[in-house]
Amino acid sequence: MGLATPIGNDMRAVSSALRTDRHGIRIKPEWGEIRDFDTRLAAEVLDLDLTGYPRKKSRTMGRVSLLATYATQQAVTEAGLDEETLASGNVGLAYGSTHGSSSELEGWCRTLFKNGGMTGLASTTYLKFMSHTCAANLALFYGIRGRVVTTCSACASASQAIGYGSEMVRAGLSEVMVCGGAEEMHFTHAGVFGIMFATSRAYNDRPAESPRPFDANRDGLVIGEGAGTLVLESYERARARGAHIHAEILGYGTNCDGTHVTSPSVSGMADAMRLALRDAGLSPDRIEYVNAHATATEIGDIAESLAMLEVLGGKVPVSSTKGFTAHTLGACGAIEAAFCVAMMNEGWLAPNRTLYQVDPRCAPLDYVGRTPRDVRASIVMTNNFAFGGINTSLILGRV
Repeated sequence: MGLATPIGNDMRAVSSALRTDRHGIRIKPEWGEIRDFDTRLAAEVLDLDLTGYPRKKSRTMGRVSLLATYATQQAVTEAGLDEETLASGNVGLAYGSTHGSSSELEGWCRTLFKNGGMTGLASTTYLKFMSHTCAANLALFYGIRGRVVTTCSACASASQAIGYGSEMVRAGLSEVMVCGGAEEMHFTHAGVFGIMFATSRAYNDRPAESPRPFDANRDGLVIGEGAGTLVLESYERARARGAHIHAEILGYGTNCDGTHVTSPSVSGMADAMRLALRDAGLSPDRIEYVNAHATATEIGDIAESLAMLEVLGGKVPVSSTKGFTAHTLGACGAIEAAFCVAMMNEGWLAPNRTLYQVDPRCAPLDYVGRTPRDVRASIVMTNNFAFGGINTSLILGRV
């Protein structure tokens, strides 16, 4: 596994942050210069040098691809995948993001409109902001010649990448899959949600108090950035080569609500969880923890809580880690899966950091409190839901 997140850029750092109440929410005062822009909160990846890559391989990368490369380099190094293996044709890639590099697109458009034509536009810029820039650049960077799946499905991008990657390994279509997602910070991401009245505004001067998933006084989401990469392979292959196994992908479910482009469906969410349980061959009572998508929007939190109650009952512990990282969009599925692996292997559950009072409209669930809970879970579920009604559910097991 490899990570670049607002609360740390390796597994040890993020695990410590989740256990000691170190969040990554910051004030962006420069956003106040944008007319009718309500939110001032964001969560950025800090203290990360993304300049050391060979120019030949990085000249087509914007920040989103550079974050993906950083996380992936951690993952493939820790997994023991050398250049020969990566380029063997037996390694595939599944990777996504909500956007390509929005900062590069902004710069391209500003130059185009200022000059009134194509003069001054770099030939590599499109390759930085195209929708599948992460997947394309990672394949080039590592010489990957196997199957490439580009999962550009908004907030479900990374979890779909992990799910599709696990299916390909299971089906024998690829020996190894490098899977994940990334997102870079840009004001337009927050602006899009702001137009829909979905961003946090009441806590602009108190970043430690927002976002507030499931909380009665939440007022919207906070946008974050980051990247997460997981290396998947068959259990037998990993054992044979002496790899360190963090966890097992037990089940994966994905579907579409088919009803509304932005309003979530309780039944659609519930069915995705049921699909994951069926894929894993597990009954609902085997799930010992759920890492909820819960972004701190009213409609999303309530719908997701009702879906969890319908499928899993009210006794399974639930928390959202977005109170620490904010909503990292296309990266969140991989980042949160890695968080779940850390929890299982270290024997604790992440808190709902900003949950002071549960919204009474949310289902009566076992919401983890504002401090970590000492539980050594063996089977956990992590859910992500995206615009377009795209739902995902992953079930992970401790080995």
